[in-house]
Amino acid sequence: MNYEAGMFGRQERLEYSGEEAPKSRRWLWITLAVVVLIGIAAYFMMGRQDGAATKAAAGKGGSQQANQSQIPTVTIAIPGRQSVQTVISGTGSLAAKREMPVGVVGEGGLVTRVLVEPGTWVAKGQVLATVDRSVQVQTADSLAASVRVSEADAKLAQANLDRAKGLVSNGFVSKADIDRLTAARDQASARVRVSRAQLAETQARNHRLDIRAPEAGLVLTRQVEPGQIVSGGSGVLFRMAMGGQMELRAQLAEADLLRTHVGSTAQVTPTGSTQVFSGTVWQVSPVIDPSTRQGIARIQLSYDPALRPGGFASTQIVTGAKDAVILPQSAIQTDAQGNYVYTLDAKNQAVRTPVVTGEVTDAGVSIAQGLAGSERVVLTAGAFLNPGQKVIPQLLKKQ
Repeated sequence: MNYEAGMFGRQERLEYSGEEAPKSRRWLWITLAVVVLIGIAAYFMMGRQDGAATKAAAGKGGSQQANQSQIPTVTIAIPGRQSVQTVISGTGSLAAKREMPVGVVGEGGLVTRVLVEPGTWVAKGQVLATVDRSVQVQTADSLAASVRVSEADAKLAQANLDRAKGLVSNGFVSKADIDRLTAARDQASARVRVSRAQLAETQARNHRLDIRAPEAGLVLTRQVEPGQIVSGGSGVLFRMAMGGQMELRAQLAEADLLRTHVGSTAQVTPTGSTQVFSGTVWQVSPVIDPSTRQGIARIQLSYDPALRPGGFASTQIVTGAKDAVILPQSAIQTDAQGNYVYTLDAKNQAVRTPVVTGEVTDAGVSIAQGLAGSERVVLTAGAFLNPGQKVIPQLLKKQ
């Protein structure tokens, strides 16, 4: 009995031990699996954090590069200062500086010859045209004969007086006879002078029948032909330019006329020509036309066949020079507040700088006020900048 009981108790212990062993192993595997899962999860979480950090770093670098690429590049220059000529533009008509109208001086008559054409250079007193003088020549010949007659009478009167004086001492001639003969001699001498004066007058009139040049110069126009009857009322027969000198009568605005002075140099270009002529302002009009608010500056020019009186021409008058900053038109911006340019400060940031513009020349626009010349001035892209905007400057290389 005890033996069976003992056997039975041993069997129960053996059965109990057999059930506990599989359970322990199962829990061991479960624990290992949990640990492995936790490790895998931790691995993936750490990898994800590293990837996020890498992406964040990459994104930050890309953002910096993007910001750097968005900064505009602008062309700048340090203009300095240079001499700028003050130039006034104008237009006007070409004309003779001293135009001389030539007409009939004497009594006139029938024109027999015309000796010059427009464009002919003539000397002072040169005959331009001749007038028939057949009648006047006969009159002159008659007066010349009268002079010879009066001279003969004067000689005879002088001889009679001389003989009478020789007989006075002998008492053959009285003092009264001497006085009479002396008076006769004086009358004869006076008639000689009158005859000579009449002859000289006629010769002068005949000389004035010829139409002559009053001064040396260039014949501009001719308005007479052979066979034409001319007189003092015939008007102008020839027009001449004294010395061949020409001028441009430039029309200038009132403000420009005030800046123009005698002696200013000028460049004149006739319309339709590329040839440029140098001249000098010799007269500035003291009067302003009240209807046009303009005045005339007269520019003296030397003769040239291309300068035709009555033609149209333009001129550039240099009235002075001064030192100023010169910028291209692209550097100057304009808005409601006026003209301005962009300069760069030490941090390469755009600074709006108001300026006052002056003369516009082929080299650019002069800056009268606002710049000293040592600033870094934005030449291009100024219209797309804002004050304080950072830029990448690129210095313009001088040609």
